[in-house]
Amino acid sequence: MTAVSIPASKVTERIRSVFGQPGGNGSVKSDGRVTVSKAQGVISLVAFLIAWWAVTAAKLVSPLYLPSPAAVWDAFVKANTCNPIAAGSDRIVCGVQQYFLWQHLLMSLERIGVGLALAIGFGVLVGFVLANVTVLNRLVMPYINFIRALPPLGYIGLLIVWFGIGDTTKIWLLFLAAFPPIVLATIDGISSVNRDRLNSALSLGANRLQLLVHVMFPSTLPSILNGIRLAVGFAWTTVVAAELNNGIPGIGALAYLSGTEMNTPLTIACILVIGVAALVLDGLIQLVIRALTPWVGKE
Repeated sequence: MTAVSIPASKVTERIRSVFGQPGGNGSVKSDGRVTVSKAQGVISLVAFLIAWWAVTAAKLVSPLYLPSPAAVWDAFVKANTCNPIAAGSDRIVCGVQQYFLWQHLLMSLERIGVGLALAIGFGVLVGFVLANVTVLNRLVMPYINFIRALPPLGYIGLLIVWFGIGDTTKIWLLFLAAFPPIVLATIDGISSVNRDRLNSALSLGANRLQLLVHVMFPSTLPSILNGIRLAVGFAWTTVVAAELNNGIPGIGALAYLSGTEMNTPLTIACILVIGVAALVLDGLIQLVIRALTPWVGKE
């Protein structure tokens, strides 16, 4: 009996028609729930600011430990503008440590971006390999878990010895913070691929490339993206440690130096900027996840 050869394009069409997008169709959360959630968030923020103002206005805590919201706002404005070095002085100083606050933030974002890009590239690749090669998985995973368990301050000294106090050390530190969660998320995503889907695609005549593109990658993508989201969070929590040495310009270094100089308003301003930037970045990542994996959460 003569085997029938099916063109690759026809196989791809069959796979798409059978599988579509993983997860099927369904409905997402109602707009009403989203609106209520946002309203609760705004109310919580307003209540926090009122409580903060009340505590400082009543002088229940020393301004050294908890400055007023107005003092923090003033420090934020001065860090982003040019001002006389002292009252009545003709000498003008712009920003803090010769940089505006937004320049410190952008430099930190650049370092995080480079470290994260390297972690995504190597993490996904290593995850795919370890998920498919059992021997390598057993050999390599203990080291990845070891790196994941180490706090950044535990090995930053060694990185300084190896690479100096420049940006190379900072990027390595951010890379090591983001790499393990991406590897683990990739392995978890591949391990959870529905075997029936793979067998069905094979029965339709799919080759390895078609399996990867139309079955494994769409099924694994949500897990990888969630791993990237976690990695971004780890990178943000590591940025202060990464910028402890020669980190100016950098928002983490500025927060640290402001604290050592007892400049509490600027320290809190830096902390708030780090937190808000992290929330905005996380929100953008969630938008990307929803755009790339619209089938997730649908039934």
